[in-house]
Amino acid sequence: MPATVPVRVRLAPSPTGTLHIGTARTAVFNWLFARHLGGAFLLRIEDTDRERSKPEFTENILDGLRWLGLTWDEEPVVQSARIEAHREAIKQLLESGHAYRCFASDAELAAMRERQQAEGRAPRYDNLHRDLSPEQQQAYIAEGREAVVRFRIDDGATITWNDLVRGEMRWAGSDLGGDMVIARRAPADAIGDPLYNLVVVVDDAAMAISHVIRGEDHIANTGKQLLLYAALGLTPPVFAHTPLILNQEGRKLSKRDGVTSVGDFRAMGYTAEALVNYMTLLGWSPPEGIGERFSLEQAAAVFSFERVNRAGARFDWDKLNWLNAQVLHGLAPDDLRQRLLPLWQARGWGEGTAADGAWQEDLCALLGPSLSLLADGVDQAAPFFTTPEPDEAALALRADAGSRAALTALLERLPEGPVDVETAQGLLAEAATAAGVKKGVLMKGLRAALLGSLKGPDLLTTWLLLHRLGSDRERITAAL
Repeated sequence: MPATVPVRVRLAPSPTGTLHIGTARTAVFNWLFARHLGGAFLLRIEDTDRERSKPEFTENILDGLRWLGLTWDEEPVVQSARIEAHREAIKQLLESGHAYRCFASDAELAAMRERQQAEGRAPRYDNLHRDLSPEQQQAYIAEGREAVVRFRIDDGATITWNDLVRGEMRWAGSDLGGDMVIARRAPADAIGDPLYNLVVVVDDAAMAISHVIRGEDHIANTGKQLLLYAALGLTPPVFAHTPLILNQEGRKLSKRDGVTSVGDFRAMGYTAEALVNYMTLLGWSPPEGIGERFSLEQAAAVFSFERVNRAGARFDWDKLNWLNAQVLHGLAPDDLRQRLLPLWQARGWGEGTAADGAWQEDLCALLGPSLSLLADGVDQAAPFFTTPEPDEAALALRADAGSRAALTALLERLPEGPVDVETAQGLLAEAATAAGVKKGVLMKGLRAALLGSLKGPDLLTTWLLLHRLGSDRERITAAL
């Protein structure tokens, strides 16, 4: 393809389900390639499966792409709105002799496949109706038979293309399964619903797509589509077939592996930044200097298909969790608060004084360095919004005489107004001295009283946060 052709790539999801991680990774590679070369990233909704396509799935796909930051450059094309253009292309193929009407019934096709299997041959259409005479066609029509439209595929043809990932590709016409159905069954004077390989070619040409970037499971389709481009007199795009995402056993990632929907990852507490970062690493090796933690924009600056691997990419939860933790640890408290606030509010938290933005930002500054998932920010924040039930170790410490004496002494010294760090440290020292115990005894007792556990974040910061809510006195009193 001439270098002067503008780079235009597309994502073409089918709205028959939610946004899959594999589709999202394909979107990432398309977006990165387009942005690297100053091209356009387009979107086409392939909704021609009328029974399974749902508006809610379309919205889920669009919402997921927006969340990931994969913005598109033109209004999405809706494939079903272009059906007349698809039928015109089929008429052109019929008139040129590249396609024909096939009247074979379902029963005849089933019997054909059974014979082939009995003979140890791979099932394929035997091109039986390729050269029907007008009289034979009329006889089938008189029987009331409907016809599909098939595209002629020469078994002796060799289809070649230079794949940006896999290099030179060669496909034999004899391996494409016989003449291909391009329109579903309909009366002989009509054209039924156009099918995938035909509509993809017509739509990609209409959208001036320069590069088709998709998963390796489409390689066989590419051979068929290149024949259609030639028959329609259209210039084909450049193709790049990316590796599949595999599970830990080396099989294609599927619903059996659990989470595969982008929405599920989002609900689990993964950030968009970490997820797109990780998807970029699924099949692409970044050049030296960029490392493994990067933004979409940083990846786009250095992206090329020369560093896309041919082998399948195994999904690694540990790597994704590490990346997500790096993102969360690097967030400013106000940014983390904005992400956690909807999760807190879903639990009914954040009302009254606890809704104060400054207090919540300070809480986020406390919790942020220990988070791996956003959901952790719910679990770890719970003791600050609700009074926790003490665990066994905390209950045992609350019964300790020295701890109780120290907490009593601290309670007697608690001021009503704000307390800063220096004042708080002085209060702790005074209370421990007054109770005749080491400061560590008081610190453990205070943690047990405030958090119901001997584990948790920095105690001094925790105490000061709860004191600003006025709940430290209440919790210490309840522990005594």
